[in-house]
Amino acid sequence: MTPPTTALPTAPLTVAAVQSQPVPGDVPGNAAGAAALVRRAAGEGARVVVLPELFLPAYHPPTLAADPAGTDVTADAARRVADPRLEPLRDAARDGGAVVVIGAAVRQPDGRRTISALVVDRAGEIRVGYDKQQLWSGERELFDPGDRGATLLVDDWRLGLGICYDGCFPEHGRAAAADGAHAYLCPSGYLAGSAHRRDLYYAARALDNTMYVVFANAVGGADPWRFNGGAAIYDPEGRPLARGADTGEAVLVATLDPDALARTRAAHAMLLDRLPDQGLTRSSLTA
Repeated sequence: MTPPTTALPTAPLTVAAVQSQPVPGDVPGNAAGAAALVRRAAGEGARVVVLPELFLPAYHPPTLAADPAGTDVTADAARRVADPRLEPLRDAARDGGAVVVIGAAVRQPDGRRTISALVVDRAGEIRVGYDKQQLWSGERELFDPGDRGATLLVDDWRLGLGICYDGCFPEHGRAAAADGAHAYLCPSGYLAGSAHRRDLYYAARALDNTMYVVFANAVGGADPWRFNGGAAIYDPEGRPLARGADTGEAVLVATLDPDALARTRAAHAMLLDRLPDQGLTRSSLTA
């Protein structure tokens, strides 16, 4: 595998992390709301826009359990999605020249139901980019886990994809970095009361792997499904370039700089220095 430090992007990339409150079960309304947010981000120069986990149906398990037909989108064998409810989102991506990453509940061709990141490209085509691998708590009762990671290519940037609980596992971000990722995009849904962990996990994934992290999060709602915002974009040393408040809608825009990425990876060479077994072979001692 080519070491990530030898294949850096040549031009900056402006990205947006969104925090917003979707309406449970209202896929058309949430798609229209997402389209407005994408247009706002694109108007500020963003060429990649990341929206929260399960944004299209909203992260509301009672609704997701009661109306799977109404809350899911359907993927074909090529993982394409053609759903008229999503037309405003396709239009916004085309008009703004932006790639959109947005959370959805997806019915796969084999009948599995996944928490997924849809990717809307700059031509307006919608594909299932990634299926969440690490399901959290009651998600296992409603959804099936994905079976592989994914990297999104935008120009010469390699963008690893994760969803919420995936980012709590260092191995997930490291797998993206080992595949050459320059940044890690994480649509998420963190509940109120989890701000301490929310702010540590994604900064740590950035620092661990000397890569940018774009963390989008839901906000608002009613207990027990009330979300805490705090969307952020982290630099490759885990410092926030932009951060949202714990309440209220926000579109956070920052530019990912390949020179900063190169400087960080030159100074902090963990990706090159890591050992093949990283401590898997162990000894034990008694004191």
